[in-house]
Amino acid sequence: MKVPGSVANLGGGFDTLGVAIQLFLRATIVDIQDDGGAKLVVAKSVPAVRSRNQLERAFEVIAKRTRRHAPTVFVEVSSEIPMAAGLGSSGAATVAGLRVFERVTGAIPDSVLLAAATEVEGHADNAAPSLFGGLNSVVEGQDSEPLALRWTWPDDLRLVVSTPAIGLATAKARAALPDTMPRPDAIFNLQRVLSLVHALQHRQYERIREGVKDRWHQPARAALVPLLGEVLAVDDPDVLGAFLSGAGPSVATIARAEAAPRVERLLASMYARAGIETTVRVLAAHEGASSAEPESSNRVADAAASARGRAV
Repeated sequence: MKVPGSVANLGGGFDTLGVAIQLFLRATIVDIQDDGGAKLVVAKSVPAVRSRNQLERAFEVIAKRTRRHAPTVFVEVSSEIPMAAGLGSSGAATVAGLRVFERVTGAIPDSVLLAAATEVEGHADNAAPSLFGGLNSVVEGQDSEPLALRWTWPDDLRLVVSTPAIGLATAKARAALPDTMPRPDAIFNLQRVLSLVHALQHRQYERIREGVKDRWHQPARAALVPLLGEVLAVDDPDVLGAFLSGAGPSVATIARAEAAPRVERLLASMYARAGIETTVRVLAAHEGASSAEPESSNRVADAAASARGRAV
C-alpha cells in the first residue's frame, strides 16, 4: 500500500482544505492468518512507533463499520513522512490501515472509507487527500457522513516546506486555538479561502498570496512554530504564498516549479541565520488515490484472495 502525506489548511481553510504530497508511507502485508481475528499487527515499522499506531486503530474501526469477516494481518511499514510535523503522517497511517483491510476483504465505497478515516482522525481534511489524492475540501455534517470535493492543483506549482527539527503534537497545537472567532475574522477567512480555491482553478497565481492569509489558527500557533511569522512575511516574487502546514511546525510556501529551488535555498538560509535546524523539501502534489500495490509473496496474495472469498 502506498499512501501520500498531506499539507492541510492552506492558510484560512482550517479543517477544510488539504492537498496530497509526494511523501509516502508504504505498508507491505507479510503474513495473513485467516482466523477471523479482524486485527492488524505492525510487525516492523521504520521509523519505530512506540504506542499503538493509527494503522491498527483504522483497521479495527473499518472492521466494526463493515462487519466483514477479516483475518489477522501482519504488515511491515516504512514512512518518509516525518511524524508530528504537520505533513499528514497520522492521516496517511490511518488510510494505510483502511487500505490493508480493503486489500484482504474487497473493495469498500469511498464514502465508507472517508467516514472511518474521519472517525479515527477526528477531522477529514488530511484524511481525504491521503485517500483520494490531489486537492480536497471536506464537508462534515452533524447527521451525515463526511464528503470530499476534488479540486485541481496546478501541475506547475510546488510546495516548498520547511520542517524544523522539533515535534509538535496536534493536540498541543489545537489546544492553543481560541474557542470563538470574531465575526470580521470569520468573514476574512471565508473570503480568502474561496478566493484561493478559485485562483488555483483558474491559475491566477497573483491572488494566492492574499488567498492563504488567515486570522484564526496561525496567529494562535505562532509562539509554537519557529520562524512562522518571518516566513509568512517574506516579500519575494518567487514566493506566491506562505502558510502553516497542518498543525505545524512545518511551514509551507507555494512557488512555480522553476522557482522552487531558489525558494528552497531562501528558506534554508532564513532558518540557518536563526540557528534553527530544519529540513526544506520541494514537494509536488500527488494526484490519484492511495494505491494497493501488488504484494511480493504469492502466498500472501493467495491468502488475501481466500479471506475475501469468505467475506460477508
